[in-house]
Amino acid sequence: MAGPSNPILSHTIKRRPGVPRGMMLERLFFGWWTAGVFAFLYVPILLLVVFSFNESKLNIRWGGFSLKWYEALFSNRVLGDAFQTSLVVACLTTVLATALGTIGAWMLYRYRFPFARLIGLLIFIPMVIPEVLMGASLMAQFVHLMKLPLGYTSIVIAHTTFCFPFVLVGVQARLDGLDPALEEAAMDLGATPARAFWHVIVPYLMPAIVAGALMAFTLSFDEYIVSVFTAGEAQTLPLKVYGMARVGLNPQLNALSTLFILATILLVIGSQLASKRKI
Repeated sequence: MAGPSNPILSHTIKRRPGVPRGMMLERLFFGWWTAGVFAFLYVPILLLVVFSFNESKLNIRWGGFSLKWYEALFSNRVLGDAFQTSLVVACLTTVLATALGTIGAWMLYRYRFPFARLIGLLIFIPMVIPEVLMGASLMAQFVHLMKLPLGYTSIVIAHTTFCFPFVLVGVQARLDGLDPALEEAAMDLGATPARAFWHVIVPYLMPAIVAGALMAFTLSFDEYIVSVFTAGEAQTLPLKVYGMARVGLNPQLNALSTLFILATILLVIGSQLASKRKI
């Protein structure tokens, strides 16, 4: 004989298969919101890539498929020289910023000295102050205090100044999970502090070092505002591109942007494949 039914249990069983109407509306809203955000971000990039193959010089109408803007881009000596300048500056900045950021993070982690918090705060200031203020202050320092002509040296120093804190932050985050026993074990086996750091600590920090180096290279290669104040005659690619864009929309810029997008996609795919192989 069946016992009396429980009304609370029956109500729970009846409502479990269905989804509340409010939750369905919420999912629908956030789904469309997400789609709109992605469309807002990537549709202009897609249009830029499409119009880089446009026969017409106007970006408002399609004139047929053509590669002439890529041919014009590769024969443009001015943009080629600017690209070379940006590449040299970004590579030098990456090396200096990565070395300074890694060493600085290790010193702040390994040693205790007075005013450590104040020094850490001063290191992070270049990450948060307006770039206009940084560019103007660095230009004043180079011209009036150091008597340094504006050019390759000044722009590399300026880029290193605001890039190395990003490396330092990433390496510090990695050091927070470091087991002190690793260094102690290496020194117990006869390694000097320098050998223990190079053969034990550096391999452990390598993912953060590589990530910081990539960040420094990207920030330096793409920097415009600080470069305006400190570049002098060393005209980088962002400076040339902005100068061309002020005159008018040049289809060569569409081709240049498309090549950079393709290079970025290939680098991301390559880094993902490399990380899977290491795993």
